[in-house]
Amino acid sequence: MKNYSFVLKYDLPDHASSPGQHLDTLYEAGCDDALIGIGVHGRLALDFTRQSTSAFEAISSAMLNVKKAMPMSRMVEATTIMIA
Repeated sequence: MKNYSFVLKYDLPDHASSPGQHLDTLYEAGCDDALIGIGVHGRLALDFTRQSTSAFEAISSAMLNVKKAMPMSRMVEATTIMIA
């Protein structure tokens, strides 16, 4: 298996809420391999390093984990950084 590094950025449905409230839920949903940025109001950026058999599997499984934790969120950007 290889490590795949990528960033997923999400727009939160309730811009008035604090993005930090989602941190525990994301961790419990399987995003424990991501650094989570909450610097932009109403958005979350998740910087993953995920071990998988393919880039597609790594990214799609991360997207499913995020959707499980935050079903009303909307992905606005996905960027592959590195495959190691």
